Amino acid sequence: MSIDTTPDTSTDVHAIVDEQLRRTRQRYTLGRRQLVELLQSSDRPVTIPELLEHGAVQSQSSLYRNLAILEQCGAVHRIASTDDVARYELTEELSEHHHHVVCAICGRIDDVVLAPAIERALAEAAQEAKDQRDFDVDSHRLELVGTCASCS
Repeated sequence: MSIDTTPDTSTDVHAIVDEQLRRTRQRYTLGRRQLVELLQSSDRPVTIPELLEHGAVQSQSSLYRNLAILEQCGAVHRIASTDDVARYELTEELSEHHHHVVCAICGRIDDVVLAPAIERALAEAAQEAKDQRDFDVDSHRLELVGTCASCS
């Protein structure tokens, strides 16, 4: 996991998370704030052991509990990988629109931002699904499964 220590001043992520938590009658504690900062500085979805490795000050059980609360309020997205280990990232509202590449061997998940032309093609596919099944698509996710460089 690579950690970018450059502060992101483009959006006030903490204000958004605080509001999301308030809507579910939860408090934005220092532990949750640190957890959001660790997720924000990661360049990919991370596991709880990786969060501990990179400085989470909470116990493992507290991390599970706080991640579940952050997931319930809409700040965190939980991803189950091919290795059945949960990985966590901030939701797109708090980060950027992206997709994932997933290693079928080790379960590692990396973010990938696709070119605008590919995103347009995905939007067209969503429109086609709507036309075929009378189904309104609110968003989309793409996961490409293969083998990472470490496992090749």
